[in-house]
Amino acid sequence: MFSSKLCYSHTGLLNFVPGKGKNLVIGKRTFFDLFKFLSKPKVKINPDELPYSVVMPATVSPRRHVPDDIQKPEYAESGIPGMPSIYPILADSLDVERMKAAGALARKVLDLAGKEVKEGVTTDHIDEVVHQACIDHKAYPSPLNYKRFPKSVCTSVNNVMVHGIPDSRPLRNGDIINIDVTVCLNEYHGDVSETFLVGDVDERGRLLVETARRCRDEAIMVCSHEKLISDIGNTITKCAMEAGFAVCPTFVGHGIGKLFHCKPDIWHYANRYAERMVEGMIFTIEPVILEYPDIPIEDDDGWTVYSQNYARSAQFEHTVLITHRGVDVLTAGSDEEFSQLRETDHKDPESSLEDETAEWKFKT
Repeated sequence: MFSSKLCYSHTGLLNFVPGKGKNLVIGKRTFFDLFKFLSKPKVKINPDELPYSVVMPATVSPRRHVPDDIQKPEYAESGIPGMPSIYPILADSLDVERMKAAGALARKVLDLAGKEVKEGVTTDHIDEVVHQACIDHKAYPSPLNYKRFPKSVCTSVNNVMVHGIPDSRPLRNGDIINIDVTVCLNEYHGDVSETFLVGDVDERGRLLVETARRCRDEAIMVCSHEKLISDIGNTITKCAMEAGFAVCPTFVGHGIGKLFHCKPDIWHYANRYAERMVEGMIFTIEPVILEYPDIPIEDDDGWTVYSQNYARSAQFEHTVLITHRGVDVLTAGSDEEFSQLRETDHKDPESSLEDETAEWKFKT
């Protein structure tokens, strides 16, 4: 995933205004100014009366080691990613093959992490599972040290909108948690995320999660060569509003390939962006859907983004390839059906990834 300043700070969409203890994430665009105005709470919200626990920072363990024999991205040591092109990079046949393999591994790692979600499990443990799974499959966990991010996966719980840093807080009954996995395999990044339920989640929380998934999936269904990129955000906004939820306009999807983040920017809110999808584009669709309009606040750690008034958010993400007939979902799960638009089989015929990962389990 990695959205917000990661995905488009170079476009001028964000400022960070120093405040007492936290930074308010402010957009320069009129739409976000309007959203910020509408997000002001009509009544003061008491966190003790919410049907879920409000997440606060906890202890973060040291950065995990990556063996020398793992191929690493350009930022692995320096923390500084390569400079992206100002234009989208169109994938050739080799790029597509490598991206399919990276997407397939990202999906398998996410599925593995999802099996760890239960009451009492810490997000630090989920990070350990993701990190070890990447290493065991000779891949680099892309978030690790990207712009100094300290962990191998993002885990965003309840009122954490995005970029949650795994820590010592145990998951609690009623939590919702987004797990955002990106792997770098053979120099290419595959990116996928889902929001999981912990135990008994209230009806509103379950509906929020279901809506976030539907927003992503309906947006994927409008993707095709020469379609407007703005169709994605317009579809997501309509879907979210019909269900009584809001789209956070601060966070966007992004191009992906050899670079973790590049053009095009994928705005998830209603817009009139004139750029069109082109065969060979590979990008993420990852809308952040809010329980109610709220303002994103960045923590002092420089990463974790909380909702100012404790709104929960849910997010689902896929990496997609635009083809001349439609779209290929490179990170689709075995229980997902996009066949009416998919042009090629999800599995790379030259890869033994399926056989290698089918029986893999985290070693305690």
